[in-house]
Amino acid sequence: MKFDVIGIGALNVDRLYLVEQIAKEDGEGTILDCVETCGGSAANTIVGLARLGLKTGYIGKVANDREGRLLLGDFEKEKVNTEGIVIAKSGRSGVVIGFVDKKGERALYIDAGVNSTITLNEINPQYANNTDFMHVTSFAGEEAFKVQKNLVKSLAKNVKISLDPGNLYAEKGLNALEPIIKRCYVIFPNENELELLTGEGYEKGAKMLLGEGIEIVAVKLGSKGSYVTNGKESHLIPRYPVKVVDTTGAGDAFCAGFLYGLIKGKSLEQCGKLGNFVASRCITKVGPRPGLPHKSQLPRELV
Repeated sequence: MKFDVIGIGALNVDRLYLVEQIAKEDGEGTILDCVETCGGSAANTIVGLARLGLKTGYIGKVANDREGRLLLGDFEKEKVNTEGIVIAKSGRSGVVIGFVDKKGERALYIDAGVNSTITLNEINPQYANNTDFMHVTSFAGEEAFKVQKNLVKSLAKNVKISLDPGNLYAEKGLNALEPIIKRCYVIFPNENELELLTGEGYEKGAKMLLGEGIEIVAVKLGSKGSYVTNGKESHLIPRYPVKVVDTTGAGDAFCAGFLYGLIKGKSLEQCGKLGNFVASRCITKVGPRPGLPHKSQLPRELV
């Protein structure tokens, strides 16, 4: 079986605490509730794609512990292939502790665990090349970042690369990301990440990234929606209005909707609308995955 999309990136269990307000330095806050969900940026996107009916796989690393079993079990429940996931003999799986306020704003703390120890020798090249798209998101450790760069360089030319840099990789700058950028078909920065990468706003910044050889730039603008361009056409696409419960995973959900559109041959504008729609469903529930829609829940005009 050939995959539509394989993800590579950190695998984390998210422990999200709902709070009255996010405490500042020397401050205090009240915890209202706590939710534990499976997460990791690329992993969330892959689950979103699996729910939309695509064939998905994953490359990552977990420990043989409770959190690792949770992460693998959730993928299996969502029908994501797990043959590319390495199970470490020692160490601990990744965990993210997050605090989410009543407006849906958040603060996250990352314990990378064995995510940071993945090596190129642990990745099966046949598995990695058996896909139309490889969706790349950040690892916290520098060695794991090097592994990603070397993997991308080694992939067959027919494997398209999609990159969601996140703040971690955007802060490294374009030069550090060059081996991935050179192979990148579509990139998904948010407005702040685009400014970190280019020093420009979303229109000029997107144009700069197209100049690096990227085919499509899809900028996540939060409450303003998204801006998508391929150099020939550009669209500023408004958000779908919903009651925001938690913004965790909204960007990952956008990537799922957009990639689904690309794989299904939709227009650039439709891809942007699909991204916005899937993100809008995500933020109506706590955690990055509970709100992700299934294909049957997509608007008829976007299926």
